[in-house]
Amino acid sequence: MANNDFDNKGGYERDVFDTPPAGPAGVHRGNRSAAARALPFVVIVVVAALCGMLAWGWFSGELGNIRWPWQPATTSQAASDGASKDKGKTKDEGKAKDQASDQSAEGDASADGDASATPDAQQDASASQDQQTPQDTQAQQPAEQPQQPAATVDKATAVRVVNGTRINGYAASKAAQLQGSGYTAVSAGNPTGTLPSSTVVWYQSEAQKATAEDVAATLGIANVQQLANISAPVVVVLMS
Repeated sequence: MANNDFDNKGGYERDVFDTPPAGPAGVHRGNRSAAARALPFVVIVVVAALCGMLAWGWFSGELGNIRWPWQPATTSQAASDGASKDKGKTKDEGKAKDQASDQSAEGDASADGDASATPDAQQDASASQDQQTPQDTQAQQPAEQPQQPAATVDKATAVRVVNGTRINGYAASKAAQLQGSGYTAVSAGNPTGTLPSSTVVWYQSEAQKATAEDVAATLGIANVQQLANISAPVVVVLMS
């Protein structure tokens, strides 16, 4: 009788794998999410796009123009910056040269214009100046204002001396002083009406102004005023 511990086909000894347990056995994975299933496709699309952009940049030459943050400034850029600066300097120098040439041309033109003046033209100008008549010269000069005649001192003018003080004979003494200086119509008297606050010499009009000032200078009075309503052409009021 054959041994049951050995396989009838191969002649091997039976083990646990030859007698599996009853019921389901092994481990089964659960269903993956939609994002996990779509992730490989997204990665493939992104990688394909990057590869396409790199290929386009390589063949078009744009890839070499890209300046990466870790790369220093290239010599071509420095050269272009220097060239732009040189162009700006060249333009400024050209403008300065143009302005200098214009100024020199203007100076030459003015010098030529002055040199082109012939002696005949100069003679004509001098002749026109000589032909000016004295009337024209007088017309060019401003008209002189007529001089007003200076006021004169008339010692024949009537002068009244009024004593506003309490000193007896004070007005008579001043009147005598005026007569001694050449005044011929001097009278002394007492005041009537309102008196001024200080000694004064009054005169009626501008015709007696010079005479009134001479009277004041003779008597040593500094205050001279015009007053129309007085009893004489010149009135001296003594208050001190």
